[in-house]
Amino acid sequence: MGRKILFITADQMRWDALGCYGGRVARTPVLDELAGAGIRYDRAHNQNVVCMPARATMVTGQYVSTHGVWMNGVPLPVDAPSVASELASAGYRTALIGKSHFEPHLDLEQRFYENRMAQLGEYGPHRGFEHMELATHSPLILHYGRYLREQDPAALTGFYRNLNDRFEVNGAGGGETGACQAHRGNHIDREHYHTDWVAERTIAWLDGLDADADWFVWMSFPDPHHPWDPPASELHRVDWRELDLPAGYPGSAEAIERILADKPRHWLEWWRGERLTNFEAPPEFVPASMTPDQVREVNALTHIENELIDEAIGRVLDHVATRGWGEDTDVVFSTDHGEFQGDFGLLFKGPFHVESLMRLPLIWRPAPAVGQKPGVVTAPVGQVDFAPTFLAIAGLPVPDYMQGRPLPRDESEASRQERERVFTEWDCRHVDGTTVSLRTLYRDGFIVTATRPCSLYQGDEGELYDLRNDPQQWRNLWDDPGYRALKSDLLADLEDHLPPEREPRLQPVTSV
Repeated sequence: MGRKILFITADQMRWDALGCYGGRVARTPVLDELAGAGIRYDRAHNQNVVCMPARATMVTGQYVSTHGVWMNGVPLPVDAPSVASELASAGYRTALIGKSHFEPHLDLEQRFYENRMAQLGEYGPHRGFEHMELATHSPLILHYGRYLREQDPAALTGFYRNLNDRFEVNGAGGGETGACQAHRGNHIDREHYHTDWVAERTIAWLDGLDADADWFVWMSFPDPHHPWDPPASELHRVDWRELDLPAGYPGSAEAIERILADKPRHWLEWWRGERLTNFEAPPEFVPASMTPDQVREVNALTHIENELIDEAIGRVLDHVATRGWGEDTDVVFSTDHGEFQGDFGLLFKGPFHVESLMRLPLIWRPAPAVGQKPGVVTAPVGQVDFAPTFLAIAGLPVPDYMQGRPLPRDESEASRQERERVFTEWDCRHVDGTTVSLRTLYRDGFIVTATRPCSLYQGDEGELYDLRNDPQQWRNLWDDPGYRALKSDLLADLEDHLPPEREPRLQPVTSV
């Protein structure tokens, strides 16, 4: 009997959401305790800042250019490599409960098995997972939708309608401030909400295993991704009127304009509503119209959803202990990407390579029986390292197709691995023909982002931030003569570490 692996992800959770990362609003005692007993990674970055490319990296252990899911709407090929397949071949029982999003959700023709699975009454196998029980933010599809239609059909109408009748992202204001995609009228019973459902279905699957089974479960929560519509019974937890504005919110429109004007043009054009480059943002939403109170309300709803996730994780961990697996279970927690939540006066995510979206919470609590000393690793790591880590936990070799390495367990191991940098990439094509292409490197407290030739840029524009002196990334040093030599060095380092690109390039089939 070997080590069990509980891999937990939230969706669109900021790195600073948790108390162990300095969060001061949401109460997250379960995750904070895991961080205190294990390893907290202070500089974890994703390899892409939207859902599908990031999740494809987590399951394959490959960079975005290599696995080929370069934007939302590009399906991961069914025969793509999968860490779940590697573990299953070694005798592990494998499951994914919650949000997968390796295949597009907007799939009216039901081309993809993840979307057909519930209608067929099936639960896999798929991508190496012997069992998949799937949910997303909408209660109308996947296994979670089927569950609600059977158990609580009245609850189906309480959620925010994420798509309008034309299957476009709905931008109607809601809540008490009119904030975009905020909703306070979700009167679903908490135990039927998808956060608790994911936890309960994880427990149910674990209960079907023998006591001596080795298992890998990816427990994937759909929250705190927009729309922000937690159960109304939980709204008392955080009052938006009592919240401070986030440190990354510049304040006045004049301050926002001044900061964004110093960045590549897609920043300011998006804020003004002149060009839609933000992914999953409603076309009618103009960030410049967002009020400070709307920022507060979105943040309050997000904090509530994060508290519910923490409590759900606690229930699963308690059950793991009850089954006698507590000493032998490794727990890894992270997310796919962040969320602006008012930073720079913006919401959502897209071609904006700053800490709001790139930096991740990442906690690894090794199985207590291993005797790992708790600590903090400050060296840069990435999602590309997750799959190799799971194989290392299981005592399995890392296959050549994986481009990451097992996460370092302390600073000395990070030093031996010569971890100096982490890489993030972005490509997108919008319905109006706009294309944006970015390549980003974090190293030594600096973030450098180079544009590549696309519809907006010739390839000589970019961003450079000194995080020690400018943690909010409000001052772009790209054209500062005092940083010319450093910029040249970082760009050369970036070029030297570009991953190989998949050929031929995969094509998007839908928008999300």
